[in-house]
Amino acid sequence: MLKTTTALATVATLLAVPAFAGNITPPAPEPVITAPVPVAPVTPNWTGFYAGGQLGYAWVDTDIGGVDGDDIIGGIVVGYDYDFGNWVLGAGLDYDFADIGLSGANASVEEVFRVKLRAGPKIGRGLLYGTGGYAWADTDNLGSDDGWFIGGGYEHRITDQFSLGGELLYHEFDDFGNANTDVDATTLQARATFRF
Repeated sequence: MLKTTTALATVATLLAVPAFAGNITPPAPEPVITAPVPVAPVTPNWTGFYAGGQLGYAWVDTDIGGVDGDDIIGGIVVGYDYDFGNWVLGAGLDYDFADIGLSGANASVEEVFRVKLRAGPKIGRGLLYGTGGYAWADTDNLGSDDGWFIGGGYEHRITDQFSLGGELLYHEFDDFGNANTDVDATTLQARATFRF
């Protein structure tokens, strides 16, 4: 009987081996882990018109000793920008109201008008730019004159339509009005614009 049991166990084992071999499936391949592809930051499109306001401070100096002044300045801005992808080019108009008293001259700077070009690279949601162009200034007693300005600024898009920024400009006027004196002015202003 032992022989019979051993024989039956051997036959059962031999019959089971092919069954195991036929039922074994190859292991599933390990998943390939790849590094995530970084998503490029979305920068806003700057193409379009804008309008807004600015407020800051101005320092005025002349080539006549002791005739200078400083005070608050502010006004309105309008313009148009064109987005070239990584760079922006634009043109604009600024009109500022002021009452900058010039010590020793019994006069004050009343208004400043600018026609400007600006250009610069986009930095995320911001625009860093250089600017320059034509400037005109008027006083209450010394007449008015035109000149030029140069400077730079930064503007940041808070939303797709609203931006905040700052701008620093240097102005120069030769033989100003009826005073026949050279005048230079520096303005530092915060700007807020709405884009449409």
